[in-house]
Amino acid sequence: MIKSPEQVALLAESGRLLASVFELLDKTPLAGMSTLQVDARVERFIVDDLKARPASKGQYGFGFVLNCSVNEEVCHGVPSPSRILREGDIVNFDITLEKNGYIADSSKTYLIGNVSATARRLVRVTYEAMWQGIRTVRPGARLGDVGAAIERHARENGYCVVREYCGHGIGQQMHEEPQVLHFGKPGTGLVLREGMVFTIEPMLNQGARHVRTQADGWTVVTQDGTLSAQFEHTVAVTSSGVSVLTLRADESDRV
Repeated sequence: MIKSPEQVALLAESGRLLASVFELLDKTPLAGMSTLQVDARVERFIVDDLKARPASKGQYGFGFVLNCSVNEEVCHGVPSPSRILREGDIVNFDITLEKNGYIADSSKTYLIGNVSATARRLVRVTYEAMWQGIRTVRPGARLGDVGAAIERHARENGYCVVREYCGHGIGQQMHEEPQVLHFGKPGTGLVLREGMVFTIEPMLNQGARHVRTQADGWTVVTQDGTLSAQFEHTVAVTSSGVSVLTLRADESDRV
């Protein structure tokens, strides 16, 4: 689970490139696009412009570059020509990128046009919850501290954390040890050490935490049909705290 400084540097380069993918999406007029069109645009940018590999394509038999989860979809949404992004939607794009053999993983929930105040609040609190978890990361802290911080912020704001899916170690493989739960008790779990690299990626539901998988075998939705949001970053434990390897330019004030 411990990466050398050279490996962390390679992961940081993949993370920098992945951040630029989201900066491309930030400038893209998403309303009216199908999720398959978004997938194709991201693939062209990663392959042609960044000279990198979209690591999700072909992973576990998944045929696309990104997961796109709209409204009540929690995660693993499948791009489709018939799923059109419309005014008032929220959509999470979960994207992975591999460069020089090392993989970065990140996701962001976008607001499409004029989104309801309740949906906007869910997205904001989910983003804050991810950062609550990130800010606990440092040598000597425990994974339970990360999960507890996320869960506390969600509960204080009236939301539930999805428990079926978690963050994960990452490096030359997309999913490595350790598992990073988004709930837990402070002072419990694995002790963090310099050189660990993993994702923090909480999913928060407006209603109950329970989810189900649709007939396509991929798309996970809230069981009660309420909205869900997610954010994700890849982070590294440093000698003094944490480095967010997939940090975007508009987030510099968060560190």
